[in-house]
Amino acid sequence: MGDPSRRDVRETYDRIGGHFAKTRAHAWPAVERFVDRSDGVALGLDLGCGNARHAAVLADRADRVVGLDASRTVVEAARERREREGFPVDLCQGDATRLPIASETVGLAVYIATIHHLPTHEARIASLNELARVLAPGGRALVSAWSTSHDRFEENEAFDTTVDWTLPDGEAVPRYYHIYDPAAFADDLRESTLAVDRVFEERGNCYGVVRAEGKRT
Repeated sequence: MGDPSRRDVRETYDRIGGHFAKTRAHAWPAVERFVDRSDGVALGLDLGCGNARHAAVLADRADRVVGLDASRTVVEAARERREREGFPVDLCQGDATRLPIASETVGLAVYIATIHHLPTHEARIASLNELARVLAPGGRALVSAWSTSHDRFEENEAFDTTVDWTLPDGEAVPRYYHIYDPAAFADDLRESTLAVDRVFEERGNCYGVVRAEGKRT
């Protein structure tokens, strides 16, 4: 497998984004629990927002929500969902390693099933550091990535792969993934400038509950 660039990954989702968004109707239970246990905040962030299904959950706890995704097509699908369902969220296309958000302003964030699409270790750590930068004192975030514990994988250690997305016409489009083993996921969280409160696995995914280092109130 050749080494993809972030542009390659973005263009893949620009190509499949409309169909992809239609298959993602419901929020993940882990996200719902995390948000339900959180206090109200001024600003929420859905990083790698996809069709904004998790931004809609954040809107129940945040006065304002920002949803960001690298794919133009996916952001357009999120706008359509926002208009259809009527939840308040500001949507933008952007780079997870360079967030267009002021430092120490986000009280609650979710970064779900996105970091595993960044094709280098440096980019993944940079995105976690950006998350740490924008989190406000007392702010918390939930980060997730696909795990080797998923029943479709046989490997025990982290690895890179592609997983096909099948379009309605039957065409298979390969999507890049960095599949984490649980220890490697925890290591990356700790390598970043985030403080790690909890790491767990659920339904074939690694999760981390994190905050910005030194910002606990």
